[in-house]
Amino acid sequence: MKTLFTANLRVLLISAVSIVLVFTGVVLLCMNSLYYETNIRNLRDTARILLPLFMKPGQDPGPGMVSLGDTPYRYTLIRQDGMVMADSHLDASGDIENHQERPEVKAALAGREGSARRYSRSLDVPFLYVTLPVYDSAGNIWGVFRLSQHVPNFWQRIASITRPFLFLAALVTLVAGGMVYLFSRSLSRSVNRLLGVAQAVTDNPHGLAVRSSAQDIKEWSLLERALCGMAAELSSRISQAQAEGRRLETILNGMNEAVLAMDTKLMLHLVNPKARGVFALGEITGPISLLAATHSTELEATAQQVLIRKTAEELHITLHGAAGAQHFRVFAAPLIADQDQIRPEGVVMVMSDITRLVKLEQVRTDFVANVSHELRTPIQLVKGFSENLLDTPLDDPVEIRHGLGIMAKNAQGMENLINDLLTLVRLEDERIPRPGMEELDIGSLLEEAFEAVSLQAKKKEIRLSAYGPLGLTAQVYGSFIIQAMINLLDNAVKYSPPGAPVWARVFTTDAALFIQVGDRGMGIPGEHLERVFERFYRVNRARSREAGGTGLGLSIVRHIALMHQGRVEVESHAGEGSVFSIILPREPLENQDTR
Repeated sequence: MKTLFTANLRVLLISAVSIVLVFTGVVLLCMNSLYYETNIRNLRDTARILLPLFMKPGQDPGPGMVSLGDTPYRYTLIRQDGMVMADSHLDASGDIENHQERPEVKAALAGREGSARRYSRSLDVPFLYVTLPVYDSAGNIWGVFRLSQHVPNFWQRIASITRPFLFLAALVTLVAGGMVYLFSRSLSRSVNRLLGVAQAVTDNPHGLAVRSSAQDIKEWSLLERALCGMAAELSSRISQAQAEGRRLETILNGMNEAVLAMDTKLMLHLVNPKARGVFALGEITGPISLLAATHSTELEATAQQVLIRKTAEELHITLHGAAGAQHFRVFAAPLIADQDQIRPEGVVMVMSDITRLVKLEQVRTDFVANVSHELRTPIQLVKGFSENLLDTPLDDPVEIRHGLGIMAKNAQGMENLINDLLTLVRLEDERIPRPGMEELDIGSLLEEAFEAVSLQAKKKEIRLSAYGPLGLTAQVYGSFIIQAMINLLDNAVKYSPPGAPVWARVFTTDAALFIQVGDRGMGIPGEHLERVFERFYRVNRARSREAGGTGLGLSIVRHIALMHQGRVEVESHAGEGSVFSIILPREPLENQDTR
């Protein structure tokens, strides 16, 4: 690769040599022209002096009138018809060609002084010719007087001084080359110093020092100082920009909102980790459009509207993926870097995940509707029978007793519903304090649950059986585990036919504690298994109400399992009974908030 020194030296040397050669050529050409012009002028002056010698008073010019003797000049007397009348170097009586077409002769016959430079065909040497018109006594052009002289070629004349001239030219070239070399070296050193300053900005932009010397050119020194000042300012600005970039990156990476930034062609150039997770993008290695990344025509249309209207837009969208439906509130605004900027550079979108809010709102709506629906029937029954009792005579104890029984049953149903609702609130409300987990005997907890449902089982002649190792303990919330067991046993008794067995089993594996409750009752059809743990969901509403169920028991069991970082499962077939399993981890983190 060429350096500044070699490139500059080469160009300047070629330029200097070219200038010397051109100057030398021009000088030689000028000298050549001047050489011949001087000789022609001298020859013409001589011809003017000699012409009167060929004229005698009162006579016409004629040959042989004057003899010039031994001279370097050759004269020729030519008639108007081009015939040579006399020649100092040739015999005129000989065979001499006609000279009428010679250019210098033509000029003289036309009344002008002529001149020419050429080889003489008769003498075979280079000659300079000048011609003058010759007039007769009547004043008419009689012929031409031509004076010529052998003039050596200019290049032959200067051949003797060629060697000194070439030596001088070479000396001038060497001097010019040396000056060019020194100038190129000086320029290269100055540029290299500036290059060193620029390289220092790249390698270590901090703490640059100006290195000036007495031999420095003032302009270069000032330029170096200015460059160092610019480098220091640039370093400060780069540090600020890097710090701002790191802060912005930290903010974007820590945001719970998905952020997308794109240009006017809707090509993404910034996507934070949350957005990559939402759209399963991974690491973006090349340009990608908004539509290709999100597969959402709504987002694309919104971005285009922002660019057209130059105003912010807000919308709600729902994205469907492997994790199910996700709901987002999207705020899209034009990307404007400068306040005075009229046309936006792109669009910024901030997507807030409101899936949980939407689900909570739906749960709240469903909860209000379900509670209202569950309470409407017993309240209407209580109201109706109370009005009926008011109209019943006091001496009709059978009717009064029947009405009071129905009212008591529905009041108990409402009380059970309210108690279950309060239990759910206590399980879901994170603000309600809870005691820590305790190491308890699971068999003792199961016995308490059996006692709670024993009366109901006795009425239906259902035998309760328990299986499991003695002395099995675990870290649990005792009261909540008892309630979960009671709910499962109560359902098993309610939905089993009289005399059918109901059993409970407790056992452990390497990773989990299993609490199972099974029956040989009516069972649950397969299409209902995934929803039986939802609040107020009933497989058979009429039978559930008849049995006194609230539709919240299994939902409470599920919440209790989640409190223990566990889960609940069901295995059932219609007409063959059901087995519910509470599966808890063997070593839950003590004192960990599992709400």
